[in-house]
Amino acid sequence: MASQQIQPKLVIHGGAGSSLQGKGGLEAVRKSLYKVLEEVYPLLKDGASAVDAVVHGCRLLEDDPRFNAGTGSVVQSDGQIRMSASLMDGFVQRFSGAINVSRVQHPIELAKFLQTSDDRVLSDYGSAELLRELQLPIYDPMTDLRLHEWMEERKGNFSRAMAGVVAEPTSPPLSPLGKGGERGVGTIGVVALDAQGRLAAGTSTGGKGFERIGRVSDSAMPAGNYATGSAAVSCTGIGEDIIDECLAAKIVIRVTDGFSLKAALERSFAEADEHKRDFGAIGIDASGAIGCGKTSDVLLGAFHNGMQMGDCLEMSKGTLIFIA
Repeated sequence: MASQQIQPKLVIHGGAGSSLQGKGGLEAVRKSLYKVLEEVYPLLKDGASAVDAVVHGCRLLEDDPRFNAGTGSVVQSDGQIRMSASLMDGFVQRFSGAINVSRVQHPIELAKFLQTSDDRVLSDYGSAELLRELQLPIYDPMTDLRLHEWMEERKGNFSRAMAGVVAEPTSPPLSPLGKGGERGVGTIGVVALDAQGRLAAGTSTGGKGFERIGRVSDSAMPAGNYATGSAAVSCTGIGEDIIDECLAAKIVIRVTDGFSLKAALERSFAEADEHKRDFGAIGIDASGAIGCGKTSDVLLGAFHNGMQMGDCLEMSKGTLIFIA
Protein backbone atom coordinates (compact mmCIF):
# COMPACT_ATOMS: atom_id res chain seq x y z
CA MET A 1 0.00 0.00 0.00
CA ALA A 2 1.29 3.43 -0.89
CA SER A 3 2.35 5.60 2.05
CA GLN A 4 1.25 8.80 0.36
CA GLN A 5 -2.14 9.72 -0.99
CA ILE A 6 -2.70 9.20 -4.69
CA GLN A 7 -5.35 10.33 -7.15
CA PRO A 8 -8.41 8.06 -6.79
CA LYS A 9 -9.89 6.55 -9.94
CA LEU A 10 -13.34 5.18 -10.69
CA VAL A 11 -14.83 3.25 -13.61
CA ILE A 12 -18.33 1.77 -13.87
CA HIS A 13 -20.49 -0.12 -16.33
CA GLY A 14 -24.18 -0.80 -16.81
CA GLY A 15 -23.92 -3.82 -19.07
CA ALA A 16 -23.11 -4.70 -22.66
CA GLY A 17 -25.24 -5.44 -25.68
CA SER A 18 -26.07 -4.82 -29.29
CA SER A 19 -27.56 -1.32 -29.11
CA LEU A 20 -28.77 1.51 -26.87
CA GLN A 21 -32.31 1.15 -28.19
CA GLY A 22 -34.73 0.35 -25.40
CA LYS A 23 -32.53 2.07 -22.79
CA GLY A 24 -33.73 5.57 -23.58
CA GLY A 25 -30.90 6.36 -25.97
CA LEU A 26 -27.32 7.54 -25.65
CA GLU A 27 -27.87 10.68 -23.59
CA ALA A 28 -30.24 9.00 -21.12
CA VAL A 29 -27.73 6.23 -20.44
CA ARG A 30 -24.88 8.73 -20.17
CA LYS A 31 -26.89 10.78 -17.68
CA SER A 32 -27.54 7.71 -15.52
CA LEU A 33 -23.89 6.67 -15.51
CA TYR A 34 -22.54 10.15 -14.85
CA LYS A 35 -24.95 10.59 -11.95
CA VAL A 36 -23.31 7.61 -10.26
CA LEU A 37 -19.81 8.97 -10.93
CA GLU A 38 -20.81 12.36 -9.53
CA GLU A 39 -22.01 10.78 -6.27
CA VAL A 40 -19.33 8.15 -5.75
CA TYR A 41 -16.14 9.92 -6.81
CA PRO A 42 -16.36 12.63 -4.09
CA LEU A 43 -16.48 9.84 -1.52
CA LEU A 44 -13.14 8.58 -2.80
CA LYS A 45 -11.74 12.12 -2.72
CA ASP A 46 -12.85 12.41 0.90
CA GLY A 47 -11.00 9.25 1.88
CA ALA A 48 -13.55 6.46 1.44
CA SER A 49 -12.08 3.02 0.89
CA ALA A 50 -12.25 1.39 -2.52
CA VAL A 51 -14.54 -1.30 -1.08
CA ASP A 52 -17.01 1.22 0.34
CA ALA A 53 -17.01 3.23 -2.91
CA VAL A 54 -17.61 0.10 -4.97
CA VAL A 55 -20.50 -1.02 -2.76
CA HIS A 56 -22.12 2.42 -2.85
CA GLY A 57 -21.75 2.63 -6.63
CA CYS A 58 -23.26 -0.82 -7.07
CA ARG A 59 -26.19 0.13 -4.85
CA LEU A 60 -26.91 3.19 -7.01
CA LEU A 61 -26.77 1.13 -10.20
CA GLU A 62 -28.93 -1.59 -8.64
CA ASP A 63 -31.55 1.09 -7.88
CA ASP A 64 -31.69 2.30 -11.50
CA PRO A 65 -34.26 0.21 -13.42
CA ARG A 66 -32.48 1.14 -16.65
CA PHE A 67 -29.90 -1.51 -15.79
CA ASN A 68 -30.30 -5.25 -15.24
CA ALA A 69 -29.42 -5.56 -11.56
CA GLY A 70 -31.43 -5.06 -8.39
CA THR A 71 -34.62 -3.14 -9.22
CA GLY A 72 -35.52 -3.89 -12.82
CA SER A 73 -33.73 -7.23 -13.02
CA VAL A 74 -34.92 -9.51 -15.79
CA VAL A 75 -37.21 -12.44 -15.03
CA GLN A 76 -36.35 -16.12 -15.24
CA SER A 77 -38.39 -18.74 -17.07
CA ASP A 78 -40.57 -19.51 -14.03
CA GLY A 79 -41.51 -15.85 -13.50
CA GLN A 80 -39.10 -15.28 -10.62
CA ILE A 81 -36.25 -12.81 -10.27
CA ARG A 82 -32.98 -14.25 -9.00
CA MET A 83 -29.98 -11.96 -8.68
CA SER A 84 -26.28 -12.52 -8.13
CA ALA A 85 -23.50 -10.21 -6.95
CA SER A 86 -19.90 -10.37 -5.84
CA LEU A 87 -17.31 -8.12 -4.25
CA MET A 88 -13.54 -8.46 -4.23
CA ASP A 89 -11.19 -6.48 -2.04
CA GLY A 90 -7.90 -6.42 -3.91
CA PHE A 91 -5.93 -5.10 -0.94
CA VAL A 92 -6.50 -8.28 1.08
CA GLN A 93 -7.39 -10.34 -2.02
CA ARG A 94 -10.72 -11.53 -0.65
CA PHE A 95 -13.74 -12.57 -2.76
CA SER A 96 -17.35 -12.87 -1.57
CA GLY A 97 -20.67 -13.31 -3.31
CA ALA A 98 -24.35 -14.26 -3.27
CA ILE A 99 -25.86 -16.45 -6.00
CA ASN A 100 -29.49 -16.43 -7.17
CA VAL A 101 -30.86 -14.40 -4.29
CA SER A 102 -34.44 -13.08 -4.35
CA ARG A 103 -36.49 -10.47 -2.50
CA VAL A 104 -33.63 -8.10 -1.71
CA GLN A 105 -33.04 -4.54 -2.86
CA HIS A 106 -29.24 -4.62 -2.96
CA PRO A 107 -27.58 -8.00 -3.59
CA ILE A 108 -24.18 -6.30 -3.30
CA GLU A 109 -24.91 -5.76 0.42
CA LEU A 110 -24.92 -9.52 0.95
CA ALA A 111 -21.56 -9.79 -0.78
CA LYS A 112 -20.22 -7.03 1.46
CA PHE A 113 -21.39 -8.75 4.64
CA LEU A 114 -19.82 -12.03 3.49
CA GLN A 115 -16.41 -10.35 3.23
CA THR A 116 -16.02 -10.95 6.97
CA SER A 117 -17.62 -14.41 6.99
CA ASP A 118 -15.89 -17.77 7.14
CA ASP A 119 -18.18 -18.88 4.30
CA ARG A 120 -17.90 -16.21 1.67
CA VAL A 121 -20.03 -17.42 -1.27
CA LEU A 122 -23.64 -18.48 -0.67
CA SER A 123 -26.21 -19.91 -3.07
CA ASP A 124 -29.95 -19.29 -3.11
CA TYR A 125 -30.94 -21.05 0.12
CA GLY A 126 -27.97 -19.74 2.03
CA SER A 127 -28.55 -16.23 0.74
CA ALA A 128 -32.20 -16.36 1.78
CA GLU A 129 -31.19 -17.45 5.28
CA LEU A 130 -28.64 -14.65 5.44
CA LEU A 131 -31.36 -12.14 4.54
CA ARG A 132 -33.32 -13.32 7.55
CA GLU A 133 -30.28 -13.18 9.83
CA LEU A 134 -29.52 -9.61 8.77
CA GLN A 135 -33.22 -8.69 9.11
CA LEU A 136 -33.16 -6.92 5.78
CA PRO A 137 -36.60 -5.81 4.63
CA ILE A 138 -38.34 -7.93 2.00
CA TYR A 139 -38.15 -6.15 -1.33
CA ASP A 140 -39.71 -6.90 -4.72
CA PRO A 141 -37.35 -5.83 -7.54
CA MET A 142 -39.95 -6.49 -10.25
CA THR A 143 -40.93 -3.53 -12.42
CA ASP A 144 -44.00 -3.22 -14.64
CA LEU A 145 -41.77 -3.45 -17.71
CA ARG A 146 -40.18 -6.71 -16.57
CA LEU A 147 -43.55 -8.23 -15.68
CA HIS A 148 -44.96 -7.23 -19.06
CA GLU A 149 -41.96 -8.74 -20.84
CA TRP A 150 -42.39 -12.03 -19.03
CA MET A 151 -46.13 -12.19 -19.72
CA GLU A 152 -45.58 -11.48 -23.42
CA GLU A 153 -42.82 -14.07 -23.66
CA ARG A 154 -44.97 -16.60 -21.84
CA LYS A 155 -47.67 -16.22 -24.51
CA GLY A 156 -45.13 -17.30 -27.10
CA ASN A 157 -43.61 -20.03 -24.91
CA PHE A 158 -40.53 -17.82 -24.45
CA SER A 159 -39.64 -18.08 -28.13
CA ARG A 160 -39.80 -14.39 -29.08
CA ALA A 161 -37.23 -11.64 -28.59
CA MET A 162 -37.55 -9.48 -25.49
CA ALA A 163 -38.79 -6.00 -26.36
CA GLY A 164 -37.10 -3.05 -24.69
CA VAL A 165 -34.96 -5.19 -22.44
CA VAL A 166 -31.79 -3.66 -21.05
CA ALA A 167 -30.28 -7.14 -21.17
CA GLU A 168 -29.77 -7.08 -24.91
CA PRO A 169 -30.56 -10.12 -27.07
CA THR A 170 -27.59 -11.59 -28.89
CA SER A 171 -26.95 -12.99 -32.32
CA PRO A 172 -26.98 -15.78 -33.35
CA PRO A 173 -30.25 -16.27 -31.46
CA LEU A 174 -30.40 -18.67 -28.56
CA SER A 175 -33.30 -19.39 -26.25
CA PRO A 176 -33.05 -19.61 -22.47
CA LEU A 177 -32.50 -23.33 -23.04
CA GLY A 178 -30.25 -22.84 -26.07
CA LYS A 179 -32.77 -23.84 -28.78
CA GLY A 180 -34.07 -20.95 -30.83
CA GLY A 181 -35.26 -17.55 -29.62
CA GLU A 182 -32.80 -15.07 -28.11
CA ARG A 183 -30.92 -14.62 -24.85
CA GLY A 184 -29.88 -11.41 -23.16
CA VAL A 185 -26.94 -10.03 -21.27
CA GLY A 186 -26.80 -7.36 -18.63
CA THR A 187 -24.81 -6.53 -15.54
CA ILE A 188 -23.59 -3.57 -13.52
CA GLY A 189 -20.08 -3.17 -12.20
CA VAL A 190 -17.86 -0.74 -10.30
CA VAL A 191 -14.08 -0.68 -10.00
CA ALA A 192 -12.27 1.79 -7.74
CA LEU A 193 -8.77 2.84 -6.71
CA ASP A 194 -8.79 4.80 -3.46
CA ALA A 195 -6.43 7.46 -2.10
CA GLN A 196 -4.45 4.81 -0.21
CA GLY A 197 -3.79 2.83 -3.39
CA ARG A 198 -6.27 0.06 -2.59
CA LEU A 199 -8.29 -1.58 -5.38
CA ALA A 200 -11.71 -3.22 -5.33
CA ALA A 201 -14.29 -4.50 -7.81
CA GLY A 202 -17.99 -5.26 -7.52
CA THR A 203 -20.42 -6.79 -10.01
CA SER A 204 -24.18 -7.41 -9.80
CA THR A 205 -26.74 -8.85 -12.22
CA GLY A 206 -30.29 -10.02 -12.68
CA GLY A 207 -29.15 -12.73 -15.10
CA LYS A 208 -29.80 -13.08 -18.82
CA GLY A 209 -33.60 -13.41 -18.66
CA PHE A 210 -35.85 -16.47 -19.08
CA GLU A 211 -32.92 -18.75 -18.25
CA ARG A 212 -33.11 -22.29 -16.91
CA ILE A 213 -33.77 -22.29 -13.16
CA GLY A 214 -30.52 -22.68 -11.23
CA ARG A 215 -28.27 -21.15 -13.88
CA VAL A 216 -25.32 -19.34 -12.25
CA SER A 217 -23.99 -16.07 -13.60
CA ASP A 218 -20.32 -15.18 -14.02
CA SER A 219 -21.03 -12.10 -11.86
CA ALA A 220 -20.74 -14.23 -8.72
CA MET A 221 -17.47 -15.81 -9.86
CA PRO A 222 -13.85 -14.62 -10.09
CA ALA A 223 -14.31 -15.14 -13.84
CA GLY A 224 -16.48 -12.03 -13.91
CA ASN A 225 -15.18 -10.03 -10.95
CA TYR A 226 -11.61 -10.13 -9.65
CA ALA A 227 -8.99 -7.95 -7.96
CA THR A 228 -5.53 -8.08 -6.43
CA GLY A 229 -3.23 -5.33 -5.22
CA SER A 230 -2.16 -4.87 -8.84
CA ALA A 231 -5.46 -4.55 -10.73
CA ALA A 232 -9.23 -4.90 -10.48
CA VAL A 233 -11.69 -5.88 -13.23
CA SER A 234 -15.46 -6.21 -13.64
CA CYS A 235 -16.96 -7.94 -16.68
CA THR A 236 -20.30 -7.91 -18.48
CA GLY A 237 -21.77 -9.72 -21.46
CA ILE A 238 -22.55 -13.36 -22.18
CA GLY A 239 -21.80 -15.00 -18.85
CA GLU A 240 -20.87 -18.34 -20.34
CA ASP A 241 -18.33 -16.62 -22.63
CA ILE A 242 -16.83 -14.78 -19.66
CA ILE A 243 -16.60 -18.02 -17.69
CA ASP A 244 -15.00 -19.89 -20.58
CA GLU A 245 -12.29 -17.21 -20.84
CA CYS A 246 -12.10 -16.69 -17.04
CA LEU A 247 -11.85 -13.10 -18.22
CA ALA A 248 -11.58 -10.93 -15.10
CA ALA A 249 -9.12 -13.23 -13.36
CA LYS A 250 -7.08 -13.65 -16.55
CA ILE A 251 -6.66 -9.90 -17.05
CA VAL A 252 -5.86 -9.23 -13.39
CA ILE A 253 -3.38 -12.08 -13.09
CA ARG A 254 -1.57 -10.90 -16.21
CA VAL A 255 -1.19 -7.45 -14.65
CA THR A 256 -0.09 -9.02 -11.37
CA ASP A 257 2.52 -11.02 -13.30
CA GLY A 258 3.98 -7.88 -14.88
CA PHE A 259 1.84 -6.98 -17.89
CA SER A 260 0.62 -3.41 -18.17
CA LEU A 261 -3.17 -3.11 -17.99
CA LYS A 262 -3.13 -2.13 -21.66
CA ALA A 263 -1.13 -5.21 -22.66
CA ALA A 264 -3.25 -7.50 -20.48
CA LEU A 265 -6.47 -6.24 -22.04
CA GLU A 266 -5.08 -6.36 -25.56
CA ARG A 267 -3.90 -9.95 -25.23
CA SER A 268 -7.04 -11.15 -23.45
CA PHE A 269 -9.37 -9.55 -25.98
CA ALA A 270 -7.33 -10.84 -28.91
CA GLU A 271 -7.82 -14.35 -27.53
CA ALA A 272 -11.50 -13.66 -26.99
CA ASP A 273 -11.89 -12.46 -30.57
CA GLU A 274 -10.40 -15.72 -31.84
CA HIS A 275 -13.03 -17.60 -29.83
CA LYS A 276 -15.90 -15.33 -31.01
CA ARG A 277 -16.75 -14.21 -27.47
CA ASP A 278 -19.33 -11.53 -26.69
CA PHE A 279 -18.53 -9.39 -23.65
CA GLY A 280 -16.92 -6.30 -22.19
CA ALA A 281 -14.65 -5.44 -19.26
CA ILE A 282 -13.59 -2.42 -17.23
CA GLY A 283 -10.51 -2.20 -15.03
CA ILE A 284 -8.00 -0.11 -13.09
CA ASP A 285 -4.43 -0.97 -12.17
CA ALA A 286 -2.37 0.12 -9.17
CA SER A 287 -0.79 2.99 -11.12
CA GLY A 288 -4.25 4.47 -11.75
CA ALA A 289 -4.51 3.48 -15.41
CA ILE A 290 -8.11 2.86 -16.50
CA GLY A 291 -9.04 0.46 -19.29
CA CYS A 292 -12.26 -0.53 -21.05
CA GLY A 293 -12.65 -3.16 -23.75
CA LYS A 294 -15.40 -5.00 -25.59
CA THR A 295 -16.15 -7.48 -28.30
CA SER A 296 -19.86 -6.61 -28.12
CA ASP A 297 -21.39 -3.72 -30.07
CA VAL A 298 -22.02 -1.60 -26.96
CA LEU A 299 -20.39 -1.30 -23.54
CA LEU A 300 -22.21 0.99 -21.13
CA GLY A 301 -19.04 2.18 -19.42
CA ALA A 302 -18.02 5.50 -17.86
CA PHE A 303 -15.11 6.72 -15.75
CA HIS A 304 -13.77 9.51 -13.55
CA ASN A 305 -9.99 9.97 -13.64
CA GLY A 306 -9.84 12.74 -11.04
CA MET A 307 -9.93 15.55 -13.57
CA GLN A 308 -12.88 14.73 -15.78
CA MET A 309 -15.59 12.23 -16.57
CA GLY A 310 -15.76 10.28 -19.80
CA ASP A 311 -17.37 7.19 -21.27
CA CYS A 312 -17.04 4.50 -23.90
CA LEU A 313 -20.65 4.55 -25.11
CA GLU A 314 -19.64 5.45 -28.64
CA MET A 315 -16.45 3.46 -29.04
CA SER A 316 -16.33 1.09 -32.00
CA LYS A 317 -16.86 -2.63 -31.62
CA GLY A 318 -13.68 -4.53 -30.87
CA THR A 319 -11.78 -1.50 -29.60
CA LEU A 320 -10.11 -0.72 -26.29
CA ILE A 321 -9.89 2.57 -24.38
CA PHE A 322 -7.07 3.47 -21.98
CA ILE A 323 -6.88 6.49 -19.68
CA ALA A 324 -3.67 7.19 -17.78
